[in-house]
Amino acid sequence: MYEMIESINSAVNGFVWGLPAMVCIFGVGLYLSLRTRFVQIRKFPYAIKTTIGRMFRKKESSDGSLTPFQAVCTALAATVGTGNVAGVAGAIAIGGPGAVFWMWASALFGMCTKFAEVTLAVHFRERNKDGELVGGPMYYIKNGLGKNWQWLAVLFSVFGVLTVFGTGNATQVNTITASIDTALLNFNLISESSIGTLNLIIGIVITILVGLILLGGIKRIGKVTEKLVPFMAVFYIILALGVVLLNIKRVPNVFYQIIYGAFNPSAVTGGLVGSFFLSMQKGVSRGIFSNEAGLGTGSIAHACADTQKPVKQGLFGIFEVFADTIVICTLTALVILVSNVPITYGAAAGAELTISGFTSTYGSWVSVFTAVAMCCFAFSTILGWGLYGARCIEFLFSSRAVKPFMVVYSLVAIIGATVELGLLWSIAETFNGLMSIPNLIALFLLSGTVVKLTKEYFKEK
Repeated sequence: MYEMIESINSAVNGFVWGLPAMVCIFGVGLYLSLRTRFVQIRKFPYAIKTTIGRMFRKKESSDGSLTPFQAVCTALAATVGTGNVAGVAGAIAIGGPGAVFWMWASALFGMCTKFAEVTLAVHFRERNKDGELVGGPMYYIKNGLGKNWQWLAVLFSVFGVLTVFGTGNATQVNTITASIDTALLNFNLISESSIGTLNLIIGIVITILVGLILLGGIKRIGKVTEKLVPFMAVFYIILALGVVLLNIKRVPNVFYQIIYGAFNPSAVTGGLVGSFFLSMQKGVSRGIFSNEAGLGTGSIAHACADTQKPVKQGLFGIFEVFADTIVICTLTALVILVSNVPITYGAAAGAELTISGFTSTYGSWVSVFTAVAMCCFAFSTILGWGLYGARCIEFLFSSRAVKPFMVVYSLVAIIGATVELGLLWSIAETFNGLMSIPNLIALFLLSGTVVKLTKEYFKEK
């Protein structure tokens, strides 16, 4: 049974992340960039200035909404997670150092893609029966494209519900348990035989914490993420920069491996990764797994923002992809490559490869701090994706289905903590790809609206 599921998923994954997907992801990103005259580059200084300025502005949100800062923190909570740590490691191991170059390339267009998603989500959002602001791809498909496209909104929501359990929960919890186990084993605080019991306890604790926060509603999610996200991002960046600075002499050669390996992966991996397309595929798919540009999920959080200016909130989309991929993913890649840890090219790898980059530089004591960083990353992702799943289930059924969904979603943490998740990572990647299809179609069809709103906003400025 396991082999059959693996075989089916492999076939679907190969199609979803094959050449057509690469063309669609890059194509829609390029199309939006051309139509907005590369707003992500042209207005990049303005976007950074505006978004960072709004982050430090204290403001209370109205009922059923988040402050713009809470909205971006909730979106970043979902994006800055194990994709930045385990995802980057996996991309390098399977696609070679060149995969990082393709992460950068996808991020360049992804900044505009996410700008468009957030802008449309705020423009076409609604208030639900509880008075909460709701939006995202399913709502801009429904309200922007009309009834004839309702099936596309339903399709996105179905894929969204299926994705959150794996991408947003089980794989994240598995990363938490793996990092805690590694830290405790390094200090001989537990034995191999007691790992199963410890992981079960961790799973139960996470279930309770996630349940308490998610069932507390949008306000409680926003309050937690606005405190957790800045702390974890700064903490991780400082640790990673330390590794880079201590191995600064190797940095030029690492950038050579990344750029040259993007077009000739076999030359820098000893022939173990010989396919140019494999390097590109892994870089793009893991990049999207991390920054979510093209999936449309981040726009669900931004739709909750207490703002009347869609484009102004859309600028946060540019900032998010830049911070997530260009800054944090690049630092992770440098930690792995400059530390000179052994990489088994062509074989799957995860967070343990990134952790080994830290420990080889600082020593085993740093595993405690990497465990803390991993826990913060993964836990924040669970919260962000919990909101996404709730909005998808609400769109498919009604707000009555949200609380039962939250309970089930919280309980999945126990599964993620206690079972082997090799296949689940691959399934999560497949559903990520499936989610992007209806969203990319909608972005292409609604590109005119994005252009119109962008011109109007900057004309006022």
